[in-house]
Amino acid sequence: MQAWIGYGTAAVCGYLAGSIPFGLLLTRAAGLGDIRDIGSKSIGATNVLRTGRKDLALATLLLDSLKAGLVAFAFTWLFGREIGFVAGAMAFVGHCYPVWLGFKGGKGVATYAGLLLFTSLPGFLAAAPVWLIVFTLSRTSSLSALTAAVLVPPGAYLLGEHNLFIIGGLALLSVFVFWTHRTNLARLLKGTEPKFGTPKAKPKA
Repeated sequence: MQAWIGYGTAAVCGYLAGSIPFGLLLTRAAGLGDIRDIGSKSIGATNVLRTGRKDLALATLLLDSLKAGLVAFAFTWLFGREIGFVAGAMAFVGHCYPVWLGFKGGKGVATYAGLLLFTSLPGFLAAAPVWLIVFTLSRTSSLSALTAAVLVPPGAYLLGEHNLFIIGGLALLSVFVFWTHRTNLARLLKGTEPKFGTPKAKPKA
C-alpha cells in the first residue's frame, strides 16, 4: 500500500510540476505577448526561439528540463528510482497537456531530456549526441527529436540501463514524442518541415 501511495503522489506532483508553462510565463514577462500565437503555437523552447530571444529560449529549455529532472530526483531520493521515474514521466505528460492551459502545451523534448539526465544517464548519453548531430546536419528540430527518441530505449540498454521498468517507460515516452510531433512528422514526410536559419519568404507587393 505504501508503494502505491508513493506512485500516486509522484504522479500527481510530477504532473503539476510539468504543467508549469515556463515558455509562456517568460515571454509574457518579457512583454512578447502570448507565445501560442506564433510559430508552432507551442510553449516550448524551440517556439520561444522564434521570438528572436535566445536568452529566453535557453531559460525555457533549462526550466522545462529541470521541472522533470528535479521532481524525479526528489521522488527517487524519497521513494526509490522507479517512483522517481514515474514523477519525471508525469512531468513530461504535464508539459504536453498542462491543466492550466486547457491541456494544450509543448512537445516534451526538453522535459524528456531532463527526465533522462536525472533518472537514466545512459538514455541521455544515447540521445544527446544523436540530437546534436542530426540537428547540425539537418537544421530541423523535429527530425532531431524524433531520431533521438527512437534511439533512447535501445541506446540506454546498450549503455548499461538494464532496469526493465525504466526501459519500458522510456519506450512509452518515445512513442509519446512521436504523438506530440505527429504534425511535424507529416510535414517531414511531405518535405515541408521548416528548417532553422531558412529565410522566410517575403510577402508579394
